[in-house]
Parts: sequence; structure tokens; C-alpha cells
Amino acid sequence: MMPVFLGIILALVCLVAGLAGGFLYRQNVMEKKIGRTEEYANNLLSEATHKAEEKKKEAVLEAKEEIIRLKSELDKEVRDRRSEVSKQERRLTQREETLDKKMDNLEAREESLNAKYKEAEALEAEARKLHDQQQGELERISNMTMEEARQILMNRIQKDAYHDAAVMVREIEGRAKEEGDKKARNIIAMAIQKCAADHVAETTVSVVALPNDDMKGRIIGREGRNIRALETATGVDLIIDDTPEAVIISGFDPVRREVARIALEKLIMDGRIHPARIEEMVEKARKEVDNQIREAGEQAIFETNLHGIHHELVKLLGRMRYRTSYGQNVLKHSIEVSHLAGIMAAELGADVQLAKRAGLLHDIGKAVDHEVEGTHVTIGAELVKKFHESDNVIHCIMAHHNDVEPTTVEAVLVQAADAISAARPGARRESIENYIKRLEKLEEIANSFEGVEKSFAIQSGREVRIMVKPEDVNDAGTLILAKEVVKRIENEMEYPGQIKVSVIRETRAVDFAK
Repeated sequence: MMPVFLGIILALVCLVAGLAGGFLYRQNVMEKKIGRTEEYANNLLSEATHKAEEKKKEAVLEAKEEIIRLKSELDKEVRDRRSEVSKQERRLTQREETLDKKMDNLEAREESLNAKYKEAEALEAEARKLHDQQQGELERISNMTMEEARQILMNRIQKDAYHDAAVMVREIEGRAKEEGDKKARNIIAMAIQKCAADHVAETTVSVVALPNDDMKGRIIGREGRNIRALETATGVDLIIDDTPEAVIISGFDPVRREVARIALEKLIMDGRIHPARIEEMVEKARKEVDNQIREAGEQAIFETNLHGIHHELVKLLGRMRYRTSYGQNVLKHSIEVSHLAGIMAAELGADVQLAKRAGLLHDIGKAVDHEVEGTHVTIGAELVKKFHESDNVIHCIMAHHNDVEPTTVEAVLVQAADAISAARPGARRESIENYIKRLEKLEEIANSFEGVEKSFAIQSGREVRIMVKPEDVNDAGTLILAKEVVKRIENEMEYPGQIKVSVIRETRAVDFAK
């Protein structure tokens, strides 16, 4: 037991001694390393300090060299600047000397000009004095003041200027009118060429052919009851005279006249003529005419390629198939006006559909003018307004006979197309009595004016040429005379289309060589 304990203690003592020795050894080693490190660091520091001193010395030397270089450059620039300033001072000195010389010359000139100015003032005063003396002498000789002479001269100049201006305006108007007329003729000729409508001449009577003269008695009936029943049912007059195998139906309403004609032809074919049968046939004829009216209106709409027109207006258009104006069928005339207005509107860049629509409806009032009071223009405008046509269409209808002043291009085109259709040769006709009366009335109106030597109605009454006495009517008076004759014709006459008034003034100079 004891030896073990001693062994342990010995071991512990050995362990402690080992630890102490190891510690001392390590401390000794560490101190040596630290000493070497410090020595190395001191060497590095001393070397860095040495290098820094060398760099500093080099930088100082470079800086001194740069300063010396910049100083030399600055000295050179200063010398150059001083040299330039010296040159400029010399130039300024020369300029001052030159300016002094010029100033002296200007002062001398100014003195010379002042002297001349005083001399000119004296001459002006003398000239003004002479002018006043001359003006006074002229006023004394002419018995006229300067203001009066100035006014006369101004009036003469103004008169000459007015004359020159009038000549220029007349030339410009002539050229413009010539060009406008040429273009208008081309447009109208092309429109007429593209539109060729049929013309139907009718009167206020219709003739119904009879198979024999015995049929007249059956139409009259016992004590005239059949003819009275037929006239009462249709509203027309039946004229049965000595005309062989014919009965004349007379009436101002073309629709009633057509109903009576169809009813009478049906009665003649049927053979049974009595009041009850007459009423039945008249009713059938009325329905047939209504169908024809509707179909005629629809056909007119189709021909003009217009849509959206109220069905009542379509019926009224169809009624115009049986209406004539101076022998011209009004429905055909309206279709033609629609085509003409549309073609001219296309050439001028206006509203084609509006022009065609207004052209087709412009005479719609003639369909009912036998039944309604008023002119066909106002009646037509009220009808289309009632059936919701546009204001532009209404204006075209109102303006096509100048009841109102046309304010749109389409209204003027409808007016022109209406005149073209009516004035076309063969479109309208008149009785020979009315034709002769119109010619006589034209010449009578023309001859009633003072200064008229002769007048001639030509071109089937569509133009009147008036020869005036040159000593009584001057060139300006011819224009006034033409306007007065036109106004009288418009106020006193009724005529289809338009009438051209030409006033001719001829001056002849005659001499003889002996």
C-alpha cells in the first residue's frame, strides 16, 4: 500500500515538474519570436521612412521644376500681351488722328451746308412769293378760287377713274359671263342628252268610240236617266252630239275623266246599261284607276331611284299621270326634272339625291290643285311638309317659280331643270288662238315703251327682239329697257317656260365719196 502511494506522489511531482518546464520553454520561445518580429517591424518602418523621404524630395523637385516652367510660360504670355496692347494703342492713336481730321472736314461741310440752307430758304421764300403772285393772277384770270379748281380737277379725275373702272368691270363681267355661259351650256346639253323623256299631249276631253250610233240612245236611257246617273257618279259631263260613233267626256279633273272613260267602255262592252249597273261599273273603274295611280307612282319612284317617300306622296305622284300642263304630262315632266337636276348636281358637286327628290316632288301640288285652293307651289310645299319631307326639299319646291328667293344650289338646279323640261321644243303645246294672242301681246308690250322702233316675237314666242332708236336710247338705256320689258311680261302674261328679251341698238355712220 505504501509503495503505491509513494509511486503516485512521485508521479504527480514528475507531472508538475514537466508542466513547469514546458511552460518555461514555451515562454522562452515566444519571447524570442516577439523579439524577432519587433526587429523586423522596426526595419520595415525605417525602410518605409527612408523611401518616403526620397519620394518627398523627388516630388518637391518636380514641383519646383513645374513652377519654373509655368513661370517662364507666364512671362512669355505677359510679354506677348504687352506687345499686342502696344500695337492696339498705336492703332487707336492712328484712328483718333483720322477721326480728328474727319471731324474737321465735317465741321467745314456743316458750315457750307448751313450757308447753302440759308440761301435755299431765301430762294424758297422768293419762290413762294412768286407762286402766290401767280396763283392770285390765275384766280383773277379764271374767276375761280384754288379750291374750286381743285374740286373740278378731282371731279374730272374721279369721272375718268369711274369710266375706266366701269370698262374694266364690264370686261371682267363679260369674260366671266362668257365662261359661265359656256360651262352652263355644256352641263345643260349633257344633262338633256342623258335624259330623253316621253311627252304626252292631252286635252280636257276624252273620246269614247261606240260600236254604232244606236248605243248613244242606250247611254242616254229612258228620259235621260242613264246619262244623268253616269254624270252624277263620275262628276263629268257627257257630250252626245252628231259626231258619228263617238261620245265625248268633258271634265277638268283628269282622274274623274279617266274613271268615266273606263266605266263607259266597260258598260259598252257589257251591254247592260242601267243606273245600278252604272254605279257598279263606276266603282270598278275607280278601283282600277286607283291601282293604276299607285303603280304609276311606284314606277316613278323606281325610275328615279328614290326611296323613303311617304306612300301618300307616291299616290299623289301617280295622280299626276292624268294631269297635263300646256299639253305636257306632269308626271313625265316631274321625272324628267328629277333626272336633269340630278345630272347637273353631279356635275357641280351638289347633293344629287336632294336635287332628284326635290325635282320629282316640285309639282306635287298639281295633283290636287283642282280640289284645294291656292297655287300648286304652296299646295305642294304644305303636302310634303305634312308627310315629313326635309326643309331643303320644301325650299326647293317653294323656290322653283321664285315664290321665295332660292338660297341653295339644289333649289336653283330644280328651277333650271323645270325651265329646261318646259322649254324643250315640242314638250308643251298651246292652241293656235292662245299662241297668236301671246305673240301679239309680246309685241304690244315691247312697242308700248318710248324709243322702240320695231319689235319681233320669234322662236315660237320664246324670244322677243326689240329694235330701238339710237338717238332716243343710249347703251345704258338698253339695259334698263330690257329689265322693264321683262317686268311687264312677268306681270301681265302667262306662258310656259321662259321668254328671252333682246334689246338691239344700232348706230350707222353713212357718208359718200365724191
